[in-house]
Amino acid sequence: MPYQVTPTAIPEVLLLEPKVFSDDRGYFFESYNTRDFREATGYEVEFVQDNHSLSEKGVLRGLHYQFQHPQGKLLRATYGSVFDVAVDLRKSSPTFGCWVGAMLSAENRRQLWVPPGFAHGFLALSDEAEVLYKITDYWYPEYERTLLWKDPTLGIAWPIDGEPRLAPKDVNGKLFGEIEVFG
Repeated sequence: MPYQVTPTAIPEVLLLEPKVFSDDRGYFFESYNTRDFREATGYEVEFVQDNHSLSEKGVLRGLHYQFQHPQGKLLRATYGSVFDVAVDLRKSSPTFGCWVGAMLSAENRRQLWVPPGFAHGFLALSDEAEVLYKITDYWYPEYERTLLWKDPTLGIAWPIDGEPRLAPKDVNGKLFGEIEVFG
């Protein structure tokens, strides 16, 4: 199996570690393979788009989700490191309102699978961090929602001293009790 899969505290959010082949020339690994992803995770997904972002240290992006056309995301840091967070917004779930976080870095090559029905965000920990992520549905700006990154109900333990750098939509995110959630 090319992936070692570890469930997080929210069992549907998975941490994947690829099998890496290293020698004196460097290394090689498959970062994604549809058949192997399905066999390793049990999820049959179709990714429709790849997104690639660059963030400076202290930039926090999120917590974003689409209320209609929800997106599953497979994320990895290709340069630097990030603290990646998923928040369960599925009202029928036993982990509704819970969050999990994982350190993703170019060095550890870990990937995080965040299924549809979750808000997602990450904080850049290194001087620069690049994140590449596959998504299962297209971006529809009219359906995008933002959950406030520092919602006191959630109590996310972001590894940052002080305030992060935020986009205006992230500054104006809504509190957990005010957002639209999934059934």
